[in-house]
Amino acid sequence: MPRPRSRVLIAAALAACLCAPASARDSLGVFGNWGAFRDTSVPRCYAIAMAEPSTLERDYEPFASVGTWPRRGIRSQLHVRLSRKLSATQPITLILGRERFTLVGGGGDAWAQDKRMDAAIIAAMRSAGTMIVNATDHRGRRFSNSFDLSGAATAMDAAMVGCARIR
Repeated sequence: MPRPRSRVLIAAALAACLCAPASARDSLGVFGNWGAFRDTSVPRCYAIAMAEPSTLERDYEPFASVGTWPRRGIRSQLHVRLSRKLSATQPITLILGRERFTLVGGGGDAWAQDKRMDAAIIAAMRSAGTMIVNATDHRGRRFSNSFDLSGAATAMDAAMVGCARIR
């Protein structure tokens, strides 16, 4: 089982593979299980973490990120890459403490329904210890991905500050 810090590094490597060249990315720090990064080539900043390890079947390597794209006017937008290809018809539920949110998504990805929900999710992430996403895969099997939120608030703040001067 990877140690928390190695999960952050794996998430960073995943982000590097999915996005712009790694040389364009600056590490803003590792905070608990979360890392914060700035990518000036886009520009964007984000906090990111891997899901808790699992021995269950996975189609994708799951992670959660909270991103800011200053030039697009997008701040603190949640994105979750889930471990399996999603059913097109079943709900995706995010659980943070006592709060539940119904996400939208497709393929293996999920997001808040709108900016208001993003804000509510980010606020709930700051006080919860764990984030769980429940969904149904394309074969009709229920599954969940869990995320330890240790360091999430600090990483989200670091990402926000990292993009504060970019316009």
